[in-house]
This record gives sequence, C-alpha cells and structure tokens, in this order.
Amino acid sequence: MKNRIIQAFIEETRNNGIKFTMDDLAKRLGISKRTLYENFSSKLEILETIIDQAFSEYEQRARAIREDDTLGLQEKIHQLIVLIPNHNDFFDLRVLEQLKRYYPDQWQRVDKEMNQWDDLKQLLEEGMETGLIKQQNIDLLMKMILNVVNISLDQQFFSEQSISIKEAVETMSELLLDGFVKNE
Repeated sequence: MKNRIIQAFIEETRNNGIKFTMDDLAKRLGISKRTLYENFSSKLEILETIIDQAFSEYEQRARAIREDDTLGLQEKIHQLIVLIPNHNDFFDLRVLEQLKRYYPDQWQRVDKEMNQWDDLKQLLEEGMETGLIKQQNIDLLMKMILNVVNISLDQQFFSEQSISIKEAVETMSELLLDGFVKNE
C-alpha cells in the first residue's frame, strides 16, 4: 500500500503540482483518508520518504558501480554520470521550484544531494592521475558535468522532443566523454 501511495503522490505532483491535499491523494487512490493516514502521518512524511528512497537507492547503485572490478575507469565514470535517481519522474524543474517555495528544508536536502557527486569527482581525479583524462580544473569540470546532467530535469523539453530522460543523459554523457567533433 505504501508503494501505491508513493506512486499516486508522484502522479498527483506531476499532474497538479505539489499543492494538493491528502483528500486529493485519497481520491486518486480510491481509498479513505483514514487508510492514507494509517500508512503516512502527513503529506510531508510521504515527500520525505520519496526523497529518502530516491537518494538511498541512488547511493547503493553508485556504490555498486564504484566497487565493480569488471568495469574500467572510463566505464565507471560514464555509468555514474548516467545514473539517474529512482523517482526521477518526480524530480523535474516545476516540482523542484515548488519544493523550493513550499518545502524549503526538503528543497535544501534535494539541492545538496543533486549537486554533490563526490564519487564522480574521485573517479575523475583518478582519471587525471592515470592520464585517462586531461589535466584540468576539477571543480570547473564537475560544475560543467552537473549542469549538463541537470538539463535532464527539464522533462517537458525531452517529452516534446520524444526523447527519454535515460536516452538524453546517455547522449550527454557520451558527448562529455567523447566530445562532439568527429574524429577521422
């Protein structure tokens, strides 16, 4: 039931923004408010559960990539760049703006998590040390990668272009790692 509630919360947010009531959510699910409150004490608790799940699962998947000895350094970098948090359909520009306005504490946490990629930074530094990656300002490189990947938050653009978020991030990662000039 909790997973159904979370999915309904995400759908309600996607369709109507984050300013909906628990009544709206109960109606979407076809359950009573009482059943809703038996699973979650508040809308805020559902929101925090979504954030917790997304970043916990993301961290587990990132750790698995880092520790995978079958992957080379370049593949690890690529896979970390394209690693999209679960519930990525929840994290779009419109929702994040509303989160910032109505739930500033949760916004700060999401913003911090989305802009803190220490694992990727360590792999890029290792790549520079081994000669895989050109020596450059690591903070500038990280800022550039984060800004490029955060383009994926503009889900409306990708929907209009009939491009999935996964496809878009894959393409952006390839462009970052391989460049866009054709080698002859």
